[in-house]
Amino acid sequence: ATMKQTSSIKLAAHPESFQLEREGSRIFVNVPDAQQVAVIDREKQTVTATWPMTKFRANFPMALDEANHRLFVGCRQPARLVVLDTSTGKTVTDLAISGDTDDLFYDAVGKRLYVSCGEGFVDVIEQRSADKYQRRERIATRSGARTSYFSVSTGELYVAVPERGNEPAEVRVFHAQP
Repeated sequence: ATMKQTSSIKLAAHPESFQLEREGSRIFVNVPDAQQVAVIDREKQTVTATWPMTKFRANFPMALDEANHRLFVGCRQPARLVVLDTSTGKTVTDLAISGDTDDLFYDAVGKRLYVSCGEGFVDVIEQRSADKYQRRERIATRSGARTSYFSVSTGELYVAVPERGNEPAEVRVFHAQP
């Protein structure tokens, strides 16, 4: 089998993270240079809305809680987690996170968000309800360790840690605890 391009959807600037609805036809795309989240209809193959990201900018990672209609956007300027209502595009809440966020995952089973940040921390955010969030933990990693992956099937977070001085590069594995 070969991959064949079937369409192209124009955006206002370079895209970063994106999330696809499983039960709907939308794609949410972070477009930090345009200070927006673009909403794309997969069936119409067009941008149907843009949600401004002007108060909290440098929006790079994102995750989706489709059941509660919440889109989580990690911003670097200032370092905030912004929670958007996917029905309206309006901000539900925001909270401080560690600096230089790069990856963000939503754990629907544990009702947690994992935010890996180049400042040298993974922030674990507890979802108390669709509108209420609180930092549960701030786990030290190493400066520059911002690339990560959360495995839903194992409940493990893998964090790529760069070499620094005498400390070797490594992948750290964290297991989510109840």
